[in-house]
Amino acid sequence: MAAQSVCKGQADFFTRLQLLRWAESFTEGKRSPRRTTVVSPSEQDDGEPHRSRRMVIMKAHPEVTKLMGYEPLTKYVVLAVVALQLYLAMYLRHSHPLFRSCSLRMPIKGINANKALAVFANLPIGVPYFAAFKKYHIEHHKHLGEDGIDTTLPTNFELLCLNNVLGKTFFATFQIFFYALRPGFVRMQTPTRWHLYNVIVQLLFNYVLVRTFGIRPLLYLLFSSFFAGSLHPCAGHFIAEHYIWDGLNQETYSYYGPLNILAYNVGYHNEHHDFPSIPWTRLPALRALAPEFYDILPSHPSWPMVIVNFIRDKEVGIFARAKRIAKNNKPKHESSSSSIGQE
Repeated sequence: MAAQSVCKGQADFFTRLQLLRWAESFTEGKRSPRRTTVVSPSEQDDGEPHRSRRMVIMKAHPEVTKLMGYEPLTKYVVLAVVALQLYLAMYLRHSHPLFRSCSLRMPIKGINANKALAVFANLPIGVPYFAAFKKYHIEHHKHLGEDGIDTTLPTNFELLCLNNVLGKTFFATFQIFFYALRPGFVRMQTPTRWHLYNVIVQLLFNYVLVRTFGIRPLLYLLFSSFFAGSLHPCAGHFIAEHYIWDGLNQETYSYYGPLNILAYNVGYHNEHHDFPSIPWTRLPALRALAPEFYDILPSHPSWPMVIVNFIRDKEVGIFARAKRIAKNNKPKHESSSSSIGQE
């Protein structure tokens, strides 16, 4: 009964989706085959799903709180990844840059220690981004899909210019720039001392790297960051996480495949949004603890195919995001595409 209370459908939501030429069944009009794995078709609540599901899971499984807390392993993973990337950058300085860099969320004890480790983990990216990303990411969790606050939502300019195969190919190729630059146009932040620390440390590191080893190690790091957010198998998670698929009333999707090993379990995205305080290493345990909530949710079987289907399928595109009016206005839930004709 608890799970069913979270899965209450809203007919008006599906009415809006019909405007996008979607259908909930194979017999309802013409549509592409399902791209998601649907174990037991269900309908999500029209409101923001993660808070309500978190409360129900905590009531059904109070032991879930034991999964929350710090993950000591994270700091060692950060040190290893940064060391590996810097080693490769210097070792391959006489070659062409080929590989990707990684960034992590790092839950360790102490707020300042956590932020300092994040600044350190930012070094292989080549661009100071941690301080800005942290605040935007927190707002993304608290205000999922809220127009003007959640900066992962495509802008109207993107909706108008990129809703065709060529536009979607451009978006998928350069999506790392959209995620990095869009927030500055949508919701500027007030700089803090950690923004300053992030910039100073990164610029000093880049300067020392170039002075000591030449420009190629820095180019390796920058191109690694670009390729990691471009047409890369793991980059499919950017699109897979919150774009609406197959006409289903669901705005967050998980992926449980082997690429999670390389992406620090970011594929467990419903679990991550439901319980942000549970570290990445324990997200599979959360799913195992509450299978009646997570195993019934549609999920993506492949990140690479998410990119392919996003580009080639006219039923999926920049428009396929659930969008809410900010809470200080009248509550409303709509797809991004339907808002174009109204604004």
